[in-house]
Amino acid sequence: MRTIIEPFRIKSVEPIRMTSPAERRQILSHAQYNLFCIAAEDVIIDLLTDSGVAAMSAEQWAALMRGDESYAGSASFERFDAAVKRLMPFKHVIPTHQGRAAEAILFALLGGAGKIIPSNTHFDTTRANIEATGAHAIDLVCPQADDAACEAPFKGDMDLDRLSSLLERDGARVACVMMTITNNAGGGQPASLANIKAVSAMARRHGKLFVIDGCRFAENAWFVKEREEGQRRRSVAEIVNDIFSCADAMTMSAKKDAFANIGGWLALNDDDLAEQARTRLILTEGFPTYGGLAGRDLDAISQGLSEIIDEDYLRYRVRVNEYMLERLVAEEVPVVRPAGGHAVFLEAGAMLPHIPALHYPGQALATALYEEGGVRGCEIGSVMFGRQPDGSERPARRELVRLAMPRRVYTQSHADYVVETILAVHERRSRLRGLRIVREPQALRHFTAAFSPLD
Repeated sequence: MRTIIEPFRIKSVEPIRMTSPAERRQILSHAQYNLFCIAAEDVIIDLLTDSGVAAMSAEQWAALMRGDESYAGSASFERFDAAVKRLMPFKHVIPTHQGRAAEAILFALLGGAGKIIPSNTHFDTTRANIEATGAHAIDLVCPQADDAACEAPFKGDMDLDRLSSLLERDGARVACVMMTITNNAGGGQPASLANIKAVSAMARRHGKLFVIDGCRFAENAWFVKEREEGQRRRSVAEIVNDIFSCADAMTMSAKKDAFANIGGWLALNDDDLAEQARTRLILTEGFPTYGGLAGRDLDAISQGLSEIIDEDYLRYRVRVNEYMLERLVAEEVPVVRPAGGHAVFLEAGAMLPHIPALHYPGQALATALYEEGGVRGCEIGSVMFGRQPDGSERPARRELVRLAMPRRVYTQSHADYVVETILAVHERRSRLRGLRIVREPQALRHFTAAFSPLD
């Protein structure tokens, strides 16, 4: 059938407060043009992130009632540990309250001044946690990623030639090699299984730990199944297992591909590193069998991991983004192609060429979408990545606006509304103006910075 239907039924609803453009202009001004500072009740369609905002299933709500809140050795942890290991064959699974906590623990152990950690593309908290230790985060994504219109199937791949050169030249300084799947900052683009295996082999030849940031592992596995030669007859679960068999460690935000509202984990194979990580976990998160989470949260994650590999759901999830992209491409709106697994990415730099990078075209476009239709997205450009560790500023590689679809929250008509909002802003794009930053923190400034419109 041509109509996209949600492969689930809705048993509970939450009202949306409808606002007018005049109200939203006042709200933007009060929030100093930072969409993170707008109250959720003032947002009509919230696409700021797909992290922690999924609708849980009936089985997940039931799992909450089974939660064992014992401080140590809870049954909830045993179920969580088994659920992770069914998909990802690691020796040690260490729960954390979310993905950035896993990153903080790992890089506190591996990072340090002068160290280098390459990846296809580090996302914001990953980069910040690396740089907080004094280490240097380097992006080595494949060349096709820089061409927004390129329809290459795996634009999240690592550039193997550049990685090889880095390991040959600066191998002594490389603390580990990372890959993010899917490549969030690069448009939600997947990495191929072949590329993941090649990166793993290269890292191990040089004696380096290979770490996967697995937040959207199921979406990446679905793309492998659909796009990579020889993978179509395999199940998503088999592909996921194959991916993580290549890795020595992983960080995970369960707020993405585990349908959970909170949680994450650090998984490791090295016994000594795992012992160090657990010691640090006890200092900062909690005992190793709860890691800053309630037992009921661990059970919700366990159930979510069984649901995320459902292929009917993954087919629907990716198809919604493809549908939105097709409508936007037909109207010549600049977008990252092909569609990513979790979001539609608008090319703000191409849509607003009259706004210089350091006047933040992505932020200008994101605020315009909110004013027009109450749609909240997220800038991924020079606001998020322009500030350097030494305090200087330079334009980001790309100026994007990410519209991340929460899992099982919005319907097809919501997707149509988002497209209509984008098209309305696109029609008046020449009238949009940039912004300047009037206040910012030293790290992760996009969360709390204050902006003022330029005349």
